[in-house]
Amino acid sequence: MLQEEITGRPEISPPKSTTQLPSAPPQPDVNAIQRREGGLKLGWRAQLAVPLAALVALVIHLLFSKRAPAVETHSYTLFVYEIVGVSIVLAIAQRFWTPLRSWMRHMCPIFTVAILALGLWDLVTFGFQLLPLPYFPGPAAVLRSLISDRVLLLDSTWHSLALLLSGYMVGVLVGLISGICIGWSTPIRYWGMPMLKIVGPIPATAWIPLAMVVSPSAIVSAAGLIALAVWFPVTMLTASGISNTPASYLDVARTLGAGRAYLIFRVAIPAAVPNIFIGLFMGLGASFLTLVVAESVGVKSGLGWYVSWAQGWAEYGKVFAALIIMAAFFSTVMTLLFKVRDRVLVWQKGVIKW
Repeated sequence: MLQEEITGRPEISPPKSTTQLPSAPPQPDVNAIQRREGGLKLGWRAQLAVPLAALVALVIHLLFSKRAPAVETHSYTLFVYEIVGVSIVLAIAQRFWTPLRSWMRHMCPIFTVAILALGLWDLVTFGFQLLPLPYFPGPAAVLRSLISDRVLLLDSTWHSLALLLSGYMVGVLVGLISGICIGWSTPIRYWGMPMLKIVGPIPATAWIPLAMVVSPSAIVSAAGLIALAVWFPVTMLTASGISNTPASYLDVARTLGAGRAYLIFRVAIPAAVPNIFIGLFMGLGASFLTLVVAESVGVKSGLGWYVSWAQGWAEYGKVFAALIIMAAFFSTVMTLLFKVRDRVLVWQKGVIKW
């Protein structure tokens, strides 16, 4: 300003440099890293939870094991010792193996509660005998039945698996065909929905007397009852998914020249796949119930037959052993169906919480 008054020329300031010095790279958040690493690592209490629960179950069993013969409890005592040893090994190994550490962090509460429930079962039945014998045997008697009847239990499980898969596959196939026809065709829907509403809600087990008369063999009647139990939910939910296909999908496909077969198999059925899987899960649950009831009535093999046979001889340890096999068997089949659903409907991850 002073220069402008003296010389009459405006003061020219030097141009500002537009070049900026490179900023320092962002420093990592040390606290966030420590929190993340701490979340992956198990605390010492969590690391000792499973071994301590196993030791509690072992102490409970050893305190009351003198009341029964050594043959009764020897296998179960070794089993509890193995649980203690494996839990200690896993607690040590997870400190050096990251995948095992994350898995233990997720499963540690479940293992702890399961082992404590085993000790409580032993305490209530074998220890204080709060539940009447022989209807509620202890875990030692159940394990002894699993070991002594392992051949018959394995054979029964195989027959149940064959019967379940045969009936389930037939029910799914018929259910998909009828569901697609009812959901797509208006005339078929007019006649099919009343029959579906009348026959479907009747439990499949209510047809056992008629099935035993009509069917040539007990195996065929049991498979037919399982198929009937699966048919209703698969048909209903498939028809619902097909009929609720967004009209915009069909209009776009028709505009591009798609025919009826393309609309059904490439547009409607893929849009109905989430509903179809819901029907598959519902049908699988109904098939488990029908399988056990059908086997206990007429079939001379399978887990349901084994339960009825053991109950007739008052071998309740074998009954509980068969129930444990059923739980593992049905859970495995359900898990496999979940894996198939996850593979087919991978696009739903992040959109729908599974």
